[in-house]
Amino acid sequence: MSESRSMTDTEMFEPYERLVGIQIYENAFEVPENNSILRGLQFLDVEAISYGDFCWNGECLNCQVWLKIGDKEKAVMGCRNDVQEGMDIVRMSDEITSEFTL
Repeated sequence: MSESRSMTDTEMFEPYERLVGIQIYENAFEVPENNSILRGLQFLDVEAISYGDFCWNGECLNCQVWLKIGDKEKAVMGCRNDVQEGMDIVRMSDEITSEFTL
């Protein structure tokens, strides 16, 4: 995938060297490796996710996403699970979809 790019707010993201490819609703995106799914979504739309109603520490389920794994879906918390190359997000919580637009 793409090489890293300089960030103006490096404190927002964990250090990364490259972007990894993920799928969201069958659309391809690139997000920083070594970061949570929620941070990856924030990378794609910084304002929407930054101002959303997320606790960022796993106490709520507002950042829940569903990953396609084989022929099944698995619900995970976006703030506690890191992005992985080839990850396929097939559903997102209402809190994410109300803030984040593709």
